[in-house]
Amino acid sequence: MLLKKLRPSVWLPAIMVAWGIVMTLMGIVRNYHGLLAARIFLGVAEAGLFPGVVYYNTMWYCRYEVQVRQAIFFSAASIAGAFSGLLAYGISYMDGVGGLAGWRWIFILEGILTTLVAVLAFFTLHDFPETASFLTAEERAFVAYRLKYDGQDAETDNAHRIAQNDKRDWKQVKAAFTDWQVWINVVVYWGYVCPLYGISLFLPTIIKELGYKSTTAQLLTVPIYVTASIITIVVAWIADKKRHRSSFIVVGLVFQLVGFVMCIATSSAVRHRIGCHWCE
Repeated sequence: MLLKKLRPSVWLPAIMVAWGIVMTLMGIVRNYHGLLAARIFLGVAEAGLFPGVVYYNTMWYCRYEVQVRQAIFFSAASIAGAFSGLLAYGISYMDGVGGLAGWRWIFILEGILTTLVAVLAFFTLHDFPETASFLTAEERAFVAYRLKYDGQDAETDNAHRIAQNDKRDWKQVKAAFTDWQVWINVVVYWGYVCPLYGISLFLPTIIKELGYKSTTAQLLTVPIYVTASIITIVVAWIADKKRHRSSFIVVGLVFQLVGFVMCIATSSAVRHRIGCHWCE
């Protein structure tokens, strides 16, 4: 709804600026409570990005073209994870610069970079196919026709239509919150994404507790993320070509299950880091 009212070129960069500023300020917190409060605000600002980009992609691509684009976008997070390990390794040598610890410089520099990229996005992000200046009139009409034929909404930028449908939008929001299938999907999503992010966010610590040095642990996260990115894009490309989703999801969940079983079977320190307290 915010994308339709504010335009993608405004909404998406705006929340990026917000969390870039918050991340930068995380580098100057003085205690755990300050870090926790900053992290909550970071999550609030960042929460609109992924659903916003998903919806934004559907404004440009048909349903069996979207997944590979989504995979590329999602894999950017994995690649960022790989580069964050390298960056953390390099920035750690700034320990003591300006009287700040190395971990503080990680937040400050990455937050500043995020803010700069967001400001650039204000001027480079195109809103909708119908208003894209790099497309000819025939190309814009063709994109709109393809989306209409595919059952997508190709008229999102029509302000008059948006104003007329405000009441309908709120009815759809209410329907989403009262649909039991939505809540089941939320529970399922939490079920696998919480331990998944428990592993990814604490990956350097997990590797360190396996007996490696801190700097080595940062570097060893790189091949994991690169491998994940490649597999994600390849599977999405095949799924788009086959126009089939469920089998790929099930196979992926089976591999995830195997990985969690391996984590449960390993040392108690690693289990504690990924949140598997129930398996003690």
